[in-house]
Amino acid sequence: MGDLTVSRVGYGAMQLAGPHAFGPPADRAAAVAVLREAVALGVTHIDTADFYGPHVTNEIIREALHPYPAGVHVVTKVGAERGADGSWPVAREPHQLRRAVEQNLEHLGLDRLDVVNLRAGGLERPEPGSIERPFAALARMQDEGLIRHLGLSTVSADQVAQAQQIAPVVCVQNMYNIANRQDDPLIDSLAEQGIAFVPYFPLGGFSPIQSGRLDAVAARLGTTPSAVAQAWLLRRSPNVLLIPGTSSVAHLRENVAAADLVLPDAELAELDAIGA
Repeated sequence: MGDLTVSRVGYGAMQLAGPHAFGPPADRAAAVAVLREAVALGVTHIDTADFYGPHVTNEIIREALHPYPAGVHVVTKVGAERGADGSWPVAREPHQLRRAVEQNLEHLGLDRLDVVNLRAGGLERPEPGSIERPFAALARMQDEGLIRHLGLSTVSADQVAQAQQIAPVVCVQNMYNIANRQDDPLIDSLAEQGIAFVPYFPLGGFSPIQSGRLDAVAARLGTTPSAVAQAWLLRRSPNVLLIPGTSSVAHLRENVAAADLVLPDAELAELDAIGA
């Protein structure tokens, strides 16, 4: 991502907060242990947002990892807040974005954020419209030295192009998986430009038939559907970076091991057909 070198399998910290990324976790010590184990396993890409909790996840990351080991990079998101009822109100006005950046800096214990993604759409898909005003606000904070690199989340190809007229984009984070491949052209375009694509929800939005076909491939390979889905994503394009999340050390180790899972040609073709 830009001049940052990160592991292809990162760690998504959303699940370190309470249920639905709201409130504290049931076991804070376990959350700290997962983060420390991730770094011990070679993970150098930690994905977070100060609206997870809110504030909870970033405070746990700081407790577990600060001062951050050399080469470990924290990527955060702005563009939303959390209501007292757990809702996700949009927060993309320039003053809201500045407050979000300042809160991320404070709760992570940093003077500058490595990467800030502007969440421009909903939880699962882009929304039409211009992102010029909020992205320009982040670009100004980048000029001030508060942010090192800028990225985008839940955006269309047109919105990526619009942002690039304002400042360089180092990564795009959208929902994408074997069964939901609407971003295939975008991934290829970003790869040509050397821009990372970071898919989330690797098992989201599957139909029962699609899930059954994934399960069958996983059973044949003697592994889990999650591992197969992640291995397929890594094979999809060299610019794909993963951020699987978990609150379990055992599951974390499985996720990291997915990077070494080899998908035979027959199984790869079968997986490709799921989203055709």
